Amino acid sequence: MLKPVTPIQSELEMVTLEELVPKDHLLRQIDRHIRFDFIREETAHLYCADNGRPALDPERLFKMLFIGYLFGIRSERQLVREIQVNVAYRWFLGMRLTDKVIDASTFSQNRRRRFAGTDIEQVIFDRIVEQAIEQGLIGGQVFYTDSTHLKANANKHKHQLHVVEQTPLDYLADLESAIQEDRSAHGKAPLPPDDRVPPAKEIKVSPTDPEAGYMVRDGKPTGFFYLDHRTVDGLHALITDIHVTPASLHDSVPYLGRLDRMRQRFGFEVAAVGLDAGYFTPAICRGLEARDIYGVIGYRRPHHREGYFYKRDYAYDPERDVYVCPQGELLPYRTTNRHGYREYASSPGQCAGCPMKGQCTRSANGIKVVVRHVWEGHKEAVDAHRLEERGKRLYARRKETVERSFADAKELHGHRYARFRGLARVKGQCLLAAACQNMKKIARLLAQALLRLLGRFNATMSPLGRLWARYTAVACRIRTIRPSSAFA
Repeated sequence: MLKPVTPIQSELEMVTLEELVPKDHLLRQIDRHIRFDFIREETAHLYCADNGRPALDPERLFKMLFIGYLFGIRSERQLVREIQVNVAYRWFLGMRLTDKVIDASTFSQNRRRRFAGTDIEQVIFDRIVEQAIEQGLIGGQVFYTDSTHLKANANKHKHQLHVVEQTPLDYLADLESAIQEDRSAHGKAPLPPDDRVPPAKEIKVSPTDPEAGYMVRDGKPTGFFYLDHRTVDGLHALITDIHVTPASLHDSVPYLGRLDRMRQRFGFEVAAVGLDAGYFTPAICRGLEARDIYGVIGYRRPHHREGYFYKRDYAYDPERDVYVCPQGELLPYRTTNRHGYREYASSPGQCAGCPMKGQCTRSANGIKVVVRHVWEGHKEAVDAHRLEERGKRLYARRKETVERSFADAKELHGHRYARFRGLARVKGQCLLAAACQNMKKIARLLAQALLRLLGRFNATMSPLGRLWARYTAVACRIRTIRPSSAFA
């Protein structure tokens, strides 16, 4: 029998938020295993202690933002609407069913006024990483690094052309020293100081977001983007470093500096790293060897002119410091140029009657020149790791760690687009999103470990012991006892 519908929305029920939230909800796991009290400590100096209106609890404010990143809610106005109706969100925030949710403008006003110029997002990210280290979830020896692009809030068809000076790279002083040493070893006079004005470069700048970079790369979309440079640990793929740059900056430029920052900040003794082919530069290879780090870098097929020999067809003889061409002729050292490349050149007489000259060179003077970087030995040593069994195993996990981390961020945490304009705000977005990814993984890993521990107790304990284990498990759920103390 089909009964008539009776409206029940106006009935009075005696319920608690505790019983409305499922026991296995993600927010319960995060609340159980992640500590957030440090947020009040780190932001206390930004609030007046004895004057003004009562402020919104900063811990609650950031937990609201965490909800948005955890569940991929890109709009803060939509986030407020979701908190109004979602009992799990209210439980996580410590709010009653009748408590009023803050206005969405509170987020932007705190961003613009209270937290502007601070590094609170970096502090939150670092403290979450420290909690993972305390729980033994980060190995600290093998790391994987890559970058992904976030579409900036700017129209790629609307831009202005600006002429800017190119910024010298950090390693140029070391390279200059290496060039002079190499020239001296070959009996060449030192190069005179380079007093030329750094070359200017014309770039596209968005009038909407001037700090975004115009990206033009093979296989990538064209337009204004930011780059999220991310490093993950090899044990559980937890994120250990985040750095944001305009998309016009090459991936390899900030890498060594971020690697050193991570080692100093967390005390990691990095033993090995796995990197994409874009990081295969002489400076990075030299930097890895100087730090005694086993690096494995992907291979990218070099650009090749059809009908010509590959560079690999010219064999380098380190004992005689010459290159040997495919016809067996020697190309001796000629000079080391200002860019750090040794030049090995033939003579016109060598190439004049060569039957393979058409596949070797078509230069007007009939000379073949092969260049070799002064740090080429470091590149060859790192490239050899790629073919070793250890290197193959290490690099194979790259797609399971950093690439999967980016995939989760884009699919589940709204990481395809920059939510804000400006480098500092986009950096804050990336840091909070990465912190939330870490929270989720830490909570689930610890929850699984707790279940395994309870399983072992149930298998080995007496009936009275199993009853005590169930009691402590319930106590942990309602936060009267923390897991670390319950099973110490």
